[in-house]
Amino acid sequence: MAASGSKLAIFASIAANLGIAILKFIASFFTGSAAMLSEGIHSVIDTTNGLLLLLGIKRSKKGPDHLHPFGHGKEVYFWSFIVAIFIFSLGGGMAMYEGIKHIIHPKEAPDHTNIMWNYGVLFGAMLFEGGSLWLAWKEFRKVYPKGFKSSLEDSKDAATLAVIIENGAAVIGLFIALIGVTLTYFLDNAIYDAISSVAIGVLLSYVAYFMAKETRHLLIGETVTDADLLMIREILDDYPELEYYGNIRTMHLGPDEVMLGAEVNFKDNLTIAQVEPVIAEIKKRIVDTDEKFKHIYIESNSIEKSTFS
Repeated sequence: MAASGSKLAIFASIAANLGIAILKFIASFFTGSAAMLSEGIHSVIDTTNGLLLLLGIKRSKKGPDHLHPFGHGKEVYFWSFIVAIFIFSLGGGMAMYEGIKHIIHPKEAPDHTNIMWNYGVLFGAMLFEGGSLWLAWKEFRKVYPKGFKSSLEDSKDAATLAVIIENGAAVIGLFIALIGVTLTYFLDNAIYDAISSVAIGVLLSYVAYFMAKETRHLLIGETVTDADLLMIREILDDYPELEYYGNIRTMHLGPDEVMLGAEVNFKDNLTIAQVEPVIAEIKKRIVDTDEKFKHIYIESNSIEKSTFS
């Protein structure tokens, strides 16, 4: 996804989360709801995470230097990983702490005098979070139009993926808080509000785990999709000058930047003057097909075919 699309989704998420966080804290103050306090903390963390993702996108645009000859594209993966840590330690941890604290020391009588604060904020938050999620998903689908599961697996845009996952978790968390507030009101028992806070903490911890797992692969160096590899092989297959090829290696250096290396074996009757234009044409065709292949290294090798992987 283009950086402009990622930034648009993140800016929308920051604006929504900041406003919602203020409303949630106000509702928690008037009603004493642990679930609403947890949701307020959740929104503050999501706002901070959006700022960190913007920082990652900005730093990832820095060009190559002496220490980073391939640029800083992986900065966005690093900051996405930091976001996952924030969600787990602050979001999940504090929500579970608040819930467990109120389970161990429950309120004798829940305060229902300002219950409409909770309902008003929750329904309003659902509207804003849902709109932010829809915008992020719309931008995401422009690049990954496949099914939901395959799109998530194929995506290398960690920033927009983080926004989608965060906003999706936020909507689910709001429904959990709504259930807790409703049960507390109708059953006149604050234990349900505390339990919903723990449930929100568990949800955020799982989201953090999922995000950390995905960004970990990208930080280490993840290959391109099977469709991209098939495209490369189809281009190489078009050249009768090649006896065989193999050892195709790819790695994402950023959402829109890939390094490709391959070994090829040319037919013995070709001279260097004939080989060089073929290699140049192969590189051009790959880039013309998909411009994210920024660094292409094709090595002419004379080893046996059996050694190619």
